[in-house]
Amino acid sequence: MTGFEALRRKLMEWKDIAQIVYYVAGTIGVLGTLLAACLALCVYHRNSELERARWASSLYEKFYEKKDLKTVRDKLDGDEADSDAVRKLVSDAESDFTDYLNFFEFIAFLKKSKQLNAAQVEDLFGFYLGCLEKHSVVMGYVLELENGYEGVASLLSSRRESKQIGHG
Repeated sequence: MTGFEALRRKLMEWKDIAQIVYYVAGTIGVLGTLLAACLALCVYHRNSELERARWASSLYEKFYEKKDLKTVRDKLDGDEADSDAVRKLVSDAESDFTDYLNFFEFIAFLKKSKQLNAAQVEDLFGFYLGCLEKHSVVMGYVLELENGYEGVASLLSSRRESKQIGHG
């Protein structure tokens, strides 16, 4: 073997080694990118859960701290369905009552936009959604399209459907 052939062979070996290094480095780069993407996705999901928890906590506090909402809650929470107090509440449609319904309209929006999920809505406000459903006069008011509570109507409807599926 001549010196030229030996040199050529050495160059081919180095070229092969360089090519192997090139492919290994590329593979490591792809794997590193995939790992970074997975970690970013985990962080995103954790932060989303924290944000939803903050939303839920804030809504819960507002619902239970506002005096005008408490007045309406107390009337709807009474033992008797469609009591005189509830009928008056609906017929007068005062701002306390409409604020109460608007609160649940906002809850419906948050659920629809996936800021809150159905389980969170049920856990936090299920009892009071049930109080709305208990009174046919309230349900009639909510279901009248001209009153603008389609979100509440949809929220209550999906709640009933999920309960039927759960029991059926």
